[in-house]
Amino acid sequence: MLNIFNSFTQKYEILKISLNKIVTMYVCGTTVYDFCHIGHGRTFVFFDIVSRYLRYCGYTLQYVRNITDIDDKIIYRSIQNNEHVLDLSNRMISQMNKDFSALNIIFPDSEPRATENIDIIINDILKLLENKHAYISSNGDVMFSIDSYPNYGMLSNQLIKKLKVGVRIPKSFNKHNSLDFVLWKLSKKDEVCFWDSPWGKGRPGWHIECSSMSTSILKDRIDIHGGGRDLLFPHHENELAQSNCINKNFVVNHWMHTELVIIKNKKMSKSLGNALLLKDLLTRYDSESIRFFLLSTHYRHPLYFCEENLKKSDMLLKKIYLSLRNIDFNMFSSTSTENSVFKIHFHNALENDFNTPSALSILLNISHRINILRSQHDNGNVVILANLLRELGSILGILLRDPENFLQEIATFSYHEINNINDLIQKRDYARRKKCWVKADEIRRVLLNMGIILEDKKYATFWRKKK
Repeated sequence: MLNIFNSFTQKYEILKISLNKIVTMYVCGTTVYDFCHIGHGRTFVFFDIVSRYLRYCGYTLQYVRNITDIDDKIIYRSIQNNEHVLDLSNRMISQMNKDFSALNIIFPDSEPRATENIDIIINDILKLLENKHAYISSNGDVMFSIDSYPNYGMLSNQLIKKLKVGVRIPKSFNKHNSLDFVLWKLSKKDEVCFWDSPWGKGRPGWHIECSSMSTSILKDRIDIHGGGRDLLFPHHENELAQSNCINKNFVVNHWMHTELVIIKNKKMSKSLGNALLLKDLLTRYDSESIRFFLLSTHYRHPLYFCEENLKKSDMLLKKIYLSLRNIDFNMFSSTSTENSVFKIHFHNALENDFNTPSALSILLNISHRINILRSQHDNGNVVILANLLRELGSILGILLRDPENFLQEIATFSYHEINNINDLIQKRDYARRKKCWVKADEIRRVLLNMGIILEDKKYATFWRKKK
């Protein structure tokens, strides 16, 4: 039974699943005004684990992760760069896909963009106006009325009265309440990116974008809604308020939030100038080692970044791969009591609020046990445990490379080449999931021409360098 911590109730709860074993998950994606940093990596690697484990357990997952490709930050950055807004966002999305593929993050089933859903967003704003949950301010912007929604503040466990006093929101004569937020923002004279609406040319607010994109695909029930902790308030609070006011039957069963990244005892943030970009980190460290590091701390605990911790993760990963060298994985297909015990402990770790540090510890224990069995020349149990180690590692998105070639690959391939291989494998896996077999076969041929041989298993695709 999968127990997860619900940010809304502040309690551990058993994941509520429909009778047909379909799980819906919506994760707030990036606002593409800049390159992705390690905080993004942490959040999306974690929810990649959630998606992998649910599918491994036999659930049918519908995973949606949006892209915010129009926003004040994007417009401001495009002006700084003397670059069209959509050119900037497309460039950032392209790099994001490269970064995420390098980290072996599986593509979501749907990845809607705000700019592709303007009509849906406008329709939802019209519903809010019709139901008296929104109003047109004196400057022409459409605003959401906090006072029309009595449950505002429940997600972040805050009272509206205290919010009015404690939250730094500038006073505005355009608002009925200082906490009211924009649904549709009229464009300024010099802006080049806008859409027609019943209220004039403009663009949607950030919060309504997520409400509209999530419910247009997943309708009135989201089993897991996720994102970084910094989105809890005001973004997710506002999103929940809107969605409930648009559709009275709307429900989120579980809210999950990843904690922040800490660098030199300070929160990592672009505003503080201490953000570590994934694209830079991926040129200095093996992508699998970075993923290992991101999983080494529980998702609800702050992740303390330092070079020493990343080097430690790199060392531990190599240690596991070394234990898998010179093994014929097809030699035995039976099981053992020891095999079953390790597997139970691993699943218990993930079913306990996705405790990835414990899961990694179990993989290291299996690796250590393999080395002991090797010294005892117990080849049968070595192969059994080695196959288990690869199977469980694949749930965490690691140990997918051929162990024989691993050290040679990281010595002879550049990190860029390894990341490119991972990118092609991710695109092939996505094509197979969508039953685009011609595309999948085409990518396999491209990889084969690069000297890469694929081995498809039920739970993952492994790769090795052709001898």
